[in-house]
Amino acid sequence: MLSGADFIRLSLGIHLFFGRIMKEHSFFLQIGFTPRDAGFSNQANAFRMAFDNLLADVVSLSNGVVSQDVLQSGEVVTKYTLNAEMLSAYYTGVPIPTGITQAEAGLSAGSAAASFTPALEERVHQINQKYISLVTALIQFKTNILSNVLSCSMFTVNYPLLIDHIMREAKLYLRIIQRLQNREEVNVQREAFEQELFWNRIMAEHAKFIHGLLDPSEDELIAAANNFGKEFDQLTAEAKQAIEKTIPISKVTDASLEATKRIRDFKVQGTEGLLGCKIKSIIIPLLGDHVVREASHYLRLLKIFDKL
Repeated sequence: MLSGADFIRLSLGIHLFFGRIMKEHSFFLQIGFTPRDAGFSNQANAFRMAFDNLLADVVSLSNGVVSQDVLQSGEVVTKYTLNAEMLSAYYTGVPIPTGITQAEAGLSAGSAAASFTPALEERVHQINQKYISLVTALIQFKTNILSNVLSCSMFTVNYPLLIDHIMREAKLYLRIIQRLQNREEVNVQREAFEQELFWNRIMAEHAKFIHGLLDPSEDELIAAANNFGKEFDQLTAEAKQAIEKTIPISKVTDASLEATKRIRDFKVQGTEGLLGCKIKSIIIPLLGDHVVREASHYLRLLKIFDKL
């Protein structure tokens, strides 16, 4: 059973990453609807603002509490996040509260044990419960959108696979929060199998989305994205083999670690190109930074698994 200090540290750390991811999912959905579906756009906007408010609460509690590994990983914010938000807000007219990003960038690591109080533990428990309710509702919203798109009763600029992709991420987040609320100890070996299968598939899909959103004239970037897609498809297959005990997980972890470093660097270069108006695409800048942070989160996990 998790101690109170570990419960606080792990809860706040996961919200700093996934809470931001969820608010950006809501933003990506919001800007993808047609005028006919303004009601769906308004719902997505309401989700985005609700996640903004919760993340602001998390940030206010995190200073001096969360781990150094999380803050230094690049999964919370990057040096591009603020500019990506500002440019995306400019392009879309959607107001993004950049003060949250600035506050996150100023967070310091510390000891949850030293900061522990029963009141803080209760506050984090309440925040977790709010996230459980909000993420559950967002999953249902995404499910509804995907059903409408697949039945040809709705058009959105977001790929059906992307909607399914962000729904799977929300479901993973929900499972993690529920485990934390139940004070479950993490089985790191089991997590290695589950997380590598999950995130290798996510990385493969990122590459495929990037390919599909680049201008057709961007031959070199398209070729690179294609190669990453194929590489991570193979790594996903190998993670399944590891689960079935036909190959050792260490082999998959080593290969995934190296591939994820390379795709993270590719995404960083892409984000720089989007912010500098040097890449022709229909990629909103915040999406570039978003996938950089997801790769950075996965890299942090892989470095833990690599020590098993």
